[in-house]
Parts: sequence; structure tokens; C-alpha cells
Amino acid sequence: MPVITVKLAKGRTVEQKQQFVEAITKEAVKTLNVKKEWVTVIFDEYDRENWASSGELHSIKFGEGFGKKGTE
Repeated sequence: MPVITVKLAKGRTVEQKQQFVEAITKEAVKTLNVKKEWVTVIFDEYDRENWASSGELHSIKFGEGFGKKGTE
């Protein structure tokens, strides 16, 4: 019974998350040889001001709207 946790910055649409869940579930079923019903996907979403890399907050490092291209 795989539980897959996806950590990402906020800003994706419900449609994008649904498409991702379908793809990752399909791959888990194929690769892990489990039933579709056994696969759980959990999204942990973070504001960019609560995420940093290389010692700099993403809200400062990348600016407003970074990573959202094509989400609308």
C-alpha cells in the first residue's frame, strides 16, 4: 500500500493536481505491482515564503508568480 507524498509550492490548479495524481498512480500500479485502490497520494503545499534553497527564500529569490506559467 504505497503512500506517496508530494511537496510543492502552492499555485497549481485542481486540474493539474488531478492529472498528476492519475499519472503517478498509473506508474505506481505498473512499477510496484499493486492495485490502483492501494495507492494514496498526499500533497503538502507550501507558500514560497516558507520555502528556501541556497540560503534564500523562494519568494525573494524567484519573485511573485514563479513556477506558475501555464497554470491558467
